[in-house]
Amino acid sequence: MRTAQTLSGIVARRFFNTSTRIMASGKTLTVSNINPNVIKMEYAVRGPIVIRAVELEKELAAGVQKPFTNVIKANIGDAHAMGQKPITFIRQLLACIANPSLMETDKSLPSDVIEHAKAFLGSCGGKSAGAYSQSTGVEIVRKHVAEYISRRDNGVPSNSEDICLSGGASESIRNVLKLFINKGSGKKVGVMIPIPQYPLYSATIEEFGLGQVGYYLSESSNWSLDEAELERSFEEHSKEYDIRVLCVINPGNPTGQVLSRDNIETIIKFAQKKKLFILADEVYQDNVYAQGSQFHSFKKVLVEMGEPYNKLELASFHSVSKGYMGECGMRGGYVEFLNLDPEVYVLFKKMISAKLCSTVLGQAVIDAVVNPPKEGEPSYALWKKEKDDVLASLKERATLVEKAYSSIDGISCNPVQGAMYAFPQITIPQKAVEKAQSLNQQPDFFYALELLESTGICIVPGSGFGQKDGTYHFRTTILPQPELFKDMLARFTDFHTKFLAKYK
Repeated sequence: MRTAQTLSGIVARRFFNTSTRIMASGKTLTVSNINPNVIKMEYAVRGPIVIRAVELEKELAAGVQKPFTNVIKANIGDAHAMGQKPITFIRQLLACIANPSLMETDKSLPSDVIEHAKAFLGSCGGKSAGAYSQSTGVEIVRKHVAEYISRRDNGVPSNSEDICLSGGASESIRNVLKLFINKGSGKKVGVMIPIPQYPLYSATIEEFGLGQVGYYLSESSNWSLDEAELERSFEEHSKEYDIRVLCVINPGNPTGQVLSRDNIETIIKFAQKKKLFILADEVYQDNVYAQGSQFHSFKKVLVEMGEPYNKLELASFHSVSKGYMGECGMRGGYVEFLNLDPEVYVLFKKMISAKLCSTVLGQAVIDAVVNPPKEGEPSYALWKKEKDDVLASLKERATLVEKAYSSIDGISCNPVQGAMYAFPQITIPQKAVEKAQSLNQQPDFFYALELLESTGICIVPGSGFGQKDGTYHFRTTILPQPELFKDMLARFTDFHTKFLAKYK
């Protein structure tokens, strides 16, 4: 498994080379005494390629001539930034909660929006979103989350006391992983993560001083998960690490696959056999496009499998940033625990209380997602139309992206069954590989940087997510609106053809 040579690493070395000068200036905190894990951690989704993209945008704004007129940020799953319109019900609810006087003065607001807003504010201190909530979140929202989960899972019970709201799913994931930091246990605690993986996991594992235990997804079978690969990874790393956690991303990021129920049962059986704590990242559960594919929650499958599997410890995550909502900037998410040791849960809640609470407006968006308008209510028809239109458009683009990239010489792309990304494999000529190596860069990083400088298209090199040696990939979102995507594809195809010719 490889990671990209990044500008952050270059910057770190520059700081180290000047650390003596910095210390001489009297600074107490320098890169020579900072937490070394912060230097080592990488987050490719907002890494050096993206930093350069922002610089290019500023250069264009300043009138600098480029071979393109705009930067297309296909690097991150930020739906609204790529032109998706907000869901009316969500924004009306937010408006009422942030400015309650609108409920009295704006006669165009639907009655169910006002009822939702009043119920939410009634659960807030002083009936204001400006008050702190409980550290675990506004009580009525947690109740609605539990009801939503039970509906989703065909009646499998959910308890609001097992749910904690957070600033996006990322915050909850980091909070749970933090529980496994134990420097007095001899070995580092090992965390099994899929390769390719979302860099939140590798970055957090590095930052927290945990051990990364990668298991490869099978690209040849549409990024499915094989039990033999889980066994191989566990056995190869068990001498180095005390492996206690298994992370699964379903639907997949960056790979776009949707796990079958059989695959999920295999994973659960493996976790039970190895006594692993399961982290189920399910933030793309609304984003399933492929015919025959269906989202199955780990909780539902685990419970329905019965003993001993229904006794496994599980943390499941969801977010308002993805799905049909795309409310990334609102920072709303949650974790639901199953079978967590009660004493551990008390300590978890103590830990998160030090940060007081997640943003209350973010919690309001969670409430809008898990407790949407019901059929017959004034907002229902528009809400359903907007939701269905977004998901239908994403489904159409998922098919378009796969076919478009697969039609380009030297590129292959698996079907995008779900989530918001494609992860095409690219063939990079040997001369380009050698050029990249001469610059101390990974070949796919070199390719992505050349693409950005030539076309303004910002993608993330596959080495930032992990990949098998000898293969090269990139992650691109399916979020650009149709006209922008056509423009992006034309630029990309022209660049790729010239790149192959240049380095053939």
